[in-house]
Amino acid sequence: MSAPKFETFGCRLNAYETEAMKDLATGLDDAVVINTCSVTAEAVRQARQRIRRIRREQPDARIIVTGCAAQTEPETFARMAEVDLVLGNSEKMDPATWAAMKSPDFIGQSEKVLVDDIMAVRETAGHLIDGFGTRSRAYVQVQNGCDHRCTFCIIPYGRGNSRSVPAGVVVEQIKRLVGAGYNEVVLTGVDMTSWGADLPAQPRLGDLVQRILRLVPDLPRLRISSIDSIEADAALIDAIATAPRLMPHLHLSLQAGDNMILKRMKRRHMREDAIRFCADMRRVRPDIVFGADIIAGFPTETDEMFENSLALVKDCGLTWLHVFPYSARKGTPAARMPAVDGAAIKARAARLRAAGTAAVARHLQAQIGARHNILVESPRMGRTEGFTEVDFDTDQPVGQIVQHVITGASAARLRVA
Repeated sequence: MSAPKFETFGCRLNAYETEAMKDLATGLDDAVVINTCSVTAEAVRQARQRIRRIRREQPDARIIVTGCAAQTEPETFARMAEVDLVLGNSEKMDPATWAAMKSPDFIGQSEKVLVDDIMAVRETAGHLIDGFGTRSRAYVQVQNGCDHRCTFCIIPYGRGNSRSVPAGVVVEQIKRLVGAGYNEVVLTGVDMTSWGADLPAQPRLGDLVQRILRLVPDLPRLRISSIDSIEADAALIDAIATAPRLMPHLHLSLQAGDNMILKRMKRRHMREDAIRFCADMRRVRPDIVFGADIIAGFPTETDEMFENSLALVKDCGLTWLHVFPYSARKGTPAARMPAVDGAAIKARAARLRAAGTAAVARHLQAQIGARHNILVESPRMGRTEGFTEVDFDTDQPVGQIVQHVITGASAARLRVA
């Protein structure tokens, strides 16, 4: 008999939910749980490849597949001889599901696919956990699902409609985390700026942020994982401008820098909106650092349209880029649009990544000589307020915030002598 093993693909929220499943699966023997991602066809391919390898390495294990890819295309995994059970995203967080699986006759005797309609799910807070992350940083899920329907995105069909964790529940969890010694909390979700729309009085994300800062005064650092800049509310902007404990780092869901492509993506902003937002935020918080998601080679993207996306790196002053070569997802409107040549997509992604590498180099050089408060993640590595990694020459106290002057930089990290 052996404890269940878990492997996670995809986003931070998936990783969070894997931690919750570990608690729910206590007592389930000889099982491997694969928590999949559906954001690209490549992510699904990698999951299938990994499942086959696990079966070869562990022929007697019971393989359970869950996550967004299991939710959106359960038949893909049900057809695999290596898979014993397919769980939907709602089922994987249900204690009753895991209790049933601990019966020796459940896996292999019950239905192979347990995937219900994710659009009918309303609950999101039942699996809150304390302390996921490093010993220094904890992640708190405040929202799940998405009400938008971007033409390239399959995620709403894997996560369902937007659901918010009530502010009081979030605040109480963060109080427990601070009491346990965490010095930084990261708020996470699928569509963060939609938080509150389904709650009484329809509060906004900025209201939640300000409430946390007010009611948890002992929390040294609060961080937001990712936002849709066009939906940033006045209270959030005010917190960014005036609250030193809210970290000056925002990861933006931009996706493209050409207005026609943004329209065909069914995004809610234009390139001018993104540029204006970044300029406004930098005006009120000069030390702010931006990351962004950008897709290369979206259907119908011409060379000229791509150049507009490439220019957005400079026009917005972006530093940390997540570049996604476009990958068609079956069932999305974009999959039916005229595709860009694969070689062109690869070349455009490479140019975007090169621009990102150059932006990081400029950012690192600009930090040399600056004094930073650094959250120590391991004895020899920490992160600044702007989420830049810092290497230490000597061991530092893990979990603590230390102040140092930056003395140098490597290709991707700052250095403290």
